[in-house]
Amino acid sequence: MLLEKISSPSDIKQMSMAQLSDLAGEIRHGILLRDSLHGGHVGPNLGFVEATIALHYVFNAPDDKFVFDVSHQIYPHKMLTGRAFGFIDPTRFNEISGYSSPLESPTYDNFEIGHTSTSVALATGLQKGRDILGGKENIVVVIGDGSLSGGEAFEGLDMAAELGTNIIIIVNDNEMSIAENHGGLYANLKLLRDTNGTAELNFFRALGFDYHYVAEGNDLQTLIDAFRKVKDTPRPTVLHVHTEKGHGYQPAIDNKEAWHWNMPFDIKTGKSTVTAMGESAAAILGDHLRSLMERDEKLVCISAAVPGCIGFGPDQRRAAGVHHQDVGIAEEEAVAMASGMAKRGAHPVFSTYATFIQRTYDQIAQDLCVNGNPAVINVVGSSIFGMNDFTHICFFDLPMLSHIPNLVYLAPTTVEEMIAMEDWAIRQDKYSVALRVPEGEVLHSDEAYPTDYSDLNRYCVAHRGQRVAILGVGSFFGKAQRVARLLADKGIDATLINPRFVSGTDEQLLTSLLADHQLVVTLEDGCVDGGFGDRIARFYGPTAMKTLCFGVRKALYDRYDVNELMRDNELLDEQIAARIEATL
Repeated sequence: MLLEKISSPSDIKQMSMAQLSDLAGEIRHGILLRDSLHGGHVGPNLGFVEATIALHYVFNAPDDKFVFDVSHQIYPHKMLTGRAFGFIDPTRFNEISGYSSPLESPTYDNFEIGHTSTSVALATGLQKGRDILGGKENIVVVIGDGSLSGGEAFEGLDMAAELGTNIIIIVNDNEMSIAENHGGLYANLKLLRDTNGTAELNFFRALGFDYHYVAEGNDLQTLIDAFRKVKDTPRPTVLHVHTEKGHGYQPAIDNKEAWHWNMPFDIKTGKSTVTAMGESAAAILGDHLRSLMERDEKLVCISAAVPGCIGFGPDQRRAAGVHHQDVGIAEEEAVAMASGMAKRGAHPVFSTYATFIQRTYDQIAQDLCVNGNPAVINVVGSSIFGMNDFTHICFFDLPMLSHIPNLVYLAPTTVEEMIAMEDWAIRQDKYSVALRVPEGEVLHSDEAYPTDYSDLNRYCVAHRGQRVAILGVGSFFGKAQRVARLLADKGIDATLINPRFVSGTDEQLLTSLLADHQLVVTLEDGCVDGGFGDRIARFYGPTAMKTLCFGVRKALYDRYDVNELMRDNELLDEQIAARIEATL
């Protein structure tokens, strides 16, 4: 097996074309083996196998610097830089992350990259640093999977052209983002494909780049010839490479969107080997929004390249028609667009994963909330039970969003409460509203929830006890209920509170607890530093009330085990109950 003999890219430089072709097959098998047992990005990596081999065959890493945008195409690079064991040895799969990581390979991976559109901008730093220090190395960027639609990608291209020195940008054009591409830029990429790169209208040349087109982006010899042509160029250069997403694996070719990232599957059939996970609050919310479209002609559901986060698959998007708008990988545009829609009188609802909300702080604060426009943002996957790679952690949203002035951040506990809050948020016209979609086990209730949440920051007392009050935020309200039952077994009748609002304080209720409570406990499914509990503890600071705040300590947790994370942060029900009892 050729892969087992490769410890560095130099090992492939003396291989024949026949051997390189065999190597491509082994790399493709490694991608499928790992993803079929572990889950991961399938289509993007399969489509960039030959290009990665050609890159390492022609260029001289680590002297030449490679930067892979969003890391969707990073697996073949990892296999050629001493990490093949993470793809051919199932006992070692978890030693390798799915993303570019200097922690794994400080020699060959230059940056931790998990979010999109950052590669060119990062590479301009390498470009400028090389120029200042008198280096001669090539700076090579790989960007694709819709990443060009992000604003930072344009900023990077703009600066790379301004610097005017060697930087080689490989545009991996597989005609797809995560789903389909969106934006006028991709119309120009199509024009360039259709004209074999000869169209006069050329986005890259307009910015000042030398431009070359490769139509056969999965042909090794063609790629090697193209890379040799641009190696050591003194100018900013774009090499536009047309590849096939999912190349070499028919299920991934036939359904490119579904195979962008996949849970474990059977390689022969392409069928999932994962037991169905049951209900999803996000999917239920998506169904509800689609039903609302039939009654609310003003409603527009916005996505930013991940429409599947609330169940908007291809069929659902087609059925929604003008009531759905995907902006591509451009979350900042999504927020600003939602603000503009709301200003004009539409009912915009933007839904995306919590990890990508981090990219929109300024737009939420300035474009939306300073203007006070009544758009709705659904924050999906915001939980320790969400994505667990440290570039994709989904539980920093509470500190981020709850401190933005003029934003109402709601945390429903059940599906029915989520629907009631969403309906109010869409219907009202006074507030910018974010809603933390419940994650994990889906909870239902026959409780009659309010139809109006305009009386802001009013918490709901589910049970009034004494001595200790437990505030369970959103999906952790179920945990609060379980802890209260454990305390009841010890003779402690705890007050149980659903805060509902995580961006404000119910001062009247909290003040009332001073009369017959010694301890207030907060439970939040997220980062405790700067989170909801800190707000409550600060309120009680000048008083005799004790507080305990439970959540996850601020850190970069990488590929964590949820049970271990909860145990280490004292978030198990028994641990919380024991701390409460000891404190009392």
